[in-house]
Amino acid sequence: MNLWANRRTSLAWPSPAAILAAHMQAPPVKTSSLAAPERSLDQRMEALKRANDIRTARAKLKKDLKAGRAGIHGILLDPPEYVMTAKVFDMLLAVPKYGRVKTNRILNQCRISPSKTIGGLSERQRAELVGLLRR
Repeated sequence: MNLWANRRTSLAWPSPAAILAAHMQAPPVKTSSLAAPERSLDQRMEALKRANDIRTARAKLKKDLKAGRAGIHGILLDPPEYVMTAKVFDMLLAVPKYGRVKTNRILNQCRISPSKTIGGLSERQRAELVGLLRR
């Protein structure tokens, strides 16, 4: 139904009833059979605890990187499990003297997307990135 069909003859807006009728005729939304299964309260609480533990460990790692107590080379070459889903961009920003511009330039030189996770790096990308950071 075209609500604006008589636009040339009349400058009036379509009535709210006409808009509602047009939306009511929309086909029903089908639910996908691939939807995530329902989780029990215990499962949700366990997932929340795991997520909070990962966030806490990453925050500590970023503080250690900032203070120089941890090296980015070791993290990139042999990442701990809690770092695998972290963005490379975010980890590089935690390194002293690496801001957004320098981090973006390095990632572009290595042909790495800023949204790439550490676990998603290929061996070529990982080796090239570590090589550039060691200069």
